[in-house]
Amino acid sequence: MQRVAGWLSAIVCLLSLTCLSPGFAADPSSVPILLYHRLGPVSPDEMTVTTPVFEAQLKLIQERGYKVIPLAALVAALGDSAAPLPERAVVLTADDGHRTVYSDMFPLILRLKIPVTLFIYPSAISNADYAMTWAQLAEMKASGLVDIQSHTFWHPNFNVERKRLAPAAYEKFTQDQLLKSKAVLEQRLGGKVDLLAWPFGIHDDQLAQWAQAAGYVAAFTIERRPATRSDKIMALPRFIVTNLDRGERFVSLLGASK
Repeated sequence: MQRVAGWLSAIVCLLSLTCLSPGFAADPSSVPILLYHRLGPVSPDEMTVTTPVFEAQLKLIQERGYKVIPLAALVAALGDSAAPLPERAVVLTADDGHRTVYSDMFPLILRLKIPVTLFIYPSAISNADYAMTWAQLAEMKASGLVDIQSHTFWHPNFNVERKRLAPAAYEKFTQDQLLKSKAVLEQRLGGKVDLLAWPFGIHDDQLAQWAQAAGYVAAFTIERRPATRSDKIMALPRFIVTNLDRGERFVSLLGASK
């Protein structure tokens, strides 16, 4: 987990330095997908949003007239060129399966009736001390507000594995990561798993082809911009949300002009 956090922290730092331009102009042809990782009383790193800040962000979404829609609904809309994208829509996601998603995020989305998609790598669940349990995931899914999708089986760095392995071994490794995660999540929790969050946001055309062959219909990166129909369906962008995204800075992620 420390290695994962280190990579992601570096990515967030780079994105924050290069992509924090003034707010995006409101655009009915785009929808922001927000990405959270951990919550808690304090923010010791870029990947943790304090629970009060998260609650304030949810209130801002409502106060500014935005509506949180399920990620699956956005994917369906992106695939229907004849239908307009939902106006003033925003999507919430959370990666990795940290226990604070259950302890801190879940009570708030229950109270406010907000849908969220969790991208989970199953190797950590009921195993790593930082992660949720299968029982907690099942409880969240049973609420009807939480969709649980794949983050591969153990969150590998595909760039590292590609260099480490021979081509055939790398392909098998990747297919195992994609297929095993999907199979375990469907077996443990029921429902269909057909959405994928790329670990560290790493993706390429070959990975996209393998993911589609494994049964995924859309996949998500950590490029800091709203999703549009011009994006590749296997590389849809998401904003990593940090504890600094407060007030008008957070509103700018939703697409409203300052």
